[in-house]
Amino acid sequence: MKKIIYILLVSIFVFNCNSTKKTASKKDERLENIKQNDTVKIANEDIEYEIIIIEPGFNFWLASRARQKGYYSQSFLETRNQQYVMQWNQRVLQPQIFDPNLYELQIDYQQGIDYGYEVNYILYNYFIYFQLTYNQRLGPFVPRI
Repeated sequence: MKKIIYILLVSIFVFNCNSTKKTASKKDERLENIKQNDTVKIANEDIEYEIIIIEPGFNFWLASRARQKGYYSQSFLETRNQQYVMQWNQRVLQPQIFDPNLYELQIDYQQGIDYGYEVNYILYNYFIYFQLTYNQRLGPFVPRI
């Protein structure tokens, strides 16, 4: 059975429903390109884990502002991700206290499983991006690049 980590936040696109079928306009194509460019998908085929992040601006931020791969060790990323995921999941379960539009879904990230460097790197950087963008604090550490 595949274990899947999904983070789907903030990018909800609303389309009008009509009984007539429209031809694709340039504006619709541009919106679809933006959506595709703001989707980061990392799959680790060897251990069957996947991370999908749909967040406007994250892909650009990851390419332009995040530390390069290899800057952090995998053990550092795993430790921080465990702390961030625990705090994230607690906030998902408390929608009366924390904005349910920010914390929509729980993250299935289990201690002791080797998700690989790529998954940990993307997840860690998403947490940093999220904290900086939405002025949130998911742990005792000040989020910084």
